[in-house]
Amino acid sequence: MEKSTKEKISNLKIPVYNLQGEVVKDISFPKKIYTIKISLALIAQYIKVYTTNQRQGNASAKTRAEVQGTTKKVYKQKGTGRARHGSMKAPIFKGGGVVGGPLSKEYALKMNKKQKRQALFYALTSQHVNKNIIALGDEFLNMKINTNKISVFLKKVFKNSKKILVIIPKTDNSNLFLSLRNISNVYTTNVNNINPYMLLVSNKIIFLEKSLSDLENLLIKKNEN
Repeated sequence: MEKSTKEKISNLKIPVYNLQGEVVKDISFPKKIYTIKISLALIAQYIKVYTTNQRQGNASAKTRAEVQGTTKKVYKQKGTGRARHGSMKAPIFKGGGVVGGPLSKEYALKMNKKQKRQALFYALTSQHVNKNIIALGDEFLNMKINTNKISVFLKKVFKNSKKILVIIPKTDNSNLFLSLRNISNVYTTNVNNINPYMLLVSNKIIFLEKSLSDLENLLIKKNEN
């Protein structure tokens, strides 16, 4: 990116809303989090690793050696006028083993911590530049709020957003968190559990002021280590 683009990113603010859907102030996006060097190849690699690791790979069929049953010969080899058979565990019999069926497989891929952190920085920067990040004041954590109130707020601020991600502080069992769980297009997570994939697939992202501060401390601490 050019220098002007760098300045543009650093000057972007995050609007802080109240329950009435009004912007009450702006806060700065943490400068140590946003990144100028964007690597789409790194993001593509992360998404491949993340989606692949979601596969359980536990589909498995039993062979004739694994199915339960006797290995006794069905009937004698000759003299019956019927086809030759071994035991009832043969694949052609009901309840017999499967030939060429699926076997359990480990699909896990790995990515080092530094790459994951860089991918997270990019995802945050990308959503920030596209103005998809807002913040809520910490007073939301202490309000007597319910699902109806927060639903009205979200419809006012985000009219047509299909997927909204709300990032709460590390430990939070407030009414806000409980109310958000009942809204179908809203997903909640805490600062410790966010990843680039969930950030990139979300239309809008909401931070609590405290969760944004927690995120900055967490990422900077990891970066310094």
